[in-house]
Amino acid sequence: MKSYPESFAKLVESLERIPSVGRKSAMRLAYFLAFEDKFSALQVAHNIECCVQELRTCEECGGITNQAVCEICLDATRNNGELCIVANPREIFLLEESGEFFGKYFVLDSLDKLNLEQLERSVTKFGITEIIFAFSPSLGSDSIMLYLEDKLENFGLRFTKIAQGIPTGVSLENVDQLSIIRALQSRVKI
Repeated sequence: MKSYPESFAKLVESLERIPSVGRKSAMRLAYFLAFEDKFSALQVAHNIECCVQELRTCEECGGITNQAVCEICLDATRNNGELCIVANPREIFLLEESGEFFGKYFVLDSLDKLNLEQLERSVTKFGITEIIFAFSPSLGSDSIMLYLEDKLENFGLRFTKIAQGIPTGVSLENVDQLSIIRALQSRVKI
């Protein structure tokens, strides 16, 4: 990018580091922010700075919050006995947008980072009767589910996982073999 001013080149390089933003998109975004809507650019910069400074993970569930404990963990109306275990904090937002889950969450980044004592405290504190695993299908995910079932067996919990199968509007020729297998195994009567 020798033909561009250094500051513009650095902006493009920064934008390229964002997942799913390629070189052309980074160029379009950089141009838009630097020339077409400077007010939005400053607003984006300010919002990024605020997020970096203010956001952290919840001490209870590992979700994203600007307090020690997130709003979901503090919400007494969400004590319905269900605890959904997710692979990262972003997935809580996705599940919340669905409007279908009304329990508590627990983020499990990896078994290496698993705080089993915190998970056990959550099960006890919130009167959990069902653990719902909301993981992408893989052998690694299956291993984690089996491991946690074993570690939590003395709590008398019901263990479930979210349904997996064929996404709506996708042709079978574009679906991976594991998803087809899971869809066939989890079929329901119509």
